[in-house]
Amino acid sequence: AHKVSFSGMAIMYGVMLLTVFVDLIVAVGLGVFVSNIMIIERLSREQARQVKAISDADEDDVPLTDSERGLLDRANGRVLFFYLSGPMIFSVSKAISRQHTSISDYDVMILDLTDVPMLDVTVGLALENAIKDALDARCEVYLLCPNQRTREQLEKFHVIDLVPDNNMYQFRYE
Repeated sequence: AHKVSFSGMAIMYGVMLLTVFVDLIVAVGLGVFVSNIMIIERLSREQARQVKAISDADEDDVPLTDSERGLLDRANGRVLFFYLSGPMIFSVSKAISRQHTSISDYDVMILDLTDVPMLDVTVGLALENAIKDALDARCEVYLLCPNQRTREQLEKFHVIDLVPDNNMYQFRYE
């Protein structure tokens, strides 16, 4: 026998009951809608795990070269390296907000969007808030954003206006 998740089984039986008591089209439409919501929720949780904020180079969660790890080590915990990867959608904004709450403990925040192919409005707002909070705490902000499409989205949201031109880089080694 096949093993099906409880949620998948509930959707299947719900669609069957709606087909019998209401209408096939309504049942299928509702089943597709509910399963899409569940998939979006799972994807959101997975994307939230991709948000990494580190101040200690000993953590292996972020892909750093040995020289980058050495620089972060020499900063003695005064640099917050904020690494984002993958497409950033609405669900990630909560994780971004959670990660930058202790920004006042740092002198520098490096926002690395190297592996972000796209972001939506809510993530743009969360990044804007993170940058504003860092600037309010007199923390210097650096932005790494080599992806042209992501940079255009940041410009559209006016997030890029918050970071001084001399603190924006295409690559980490600059």
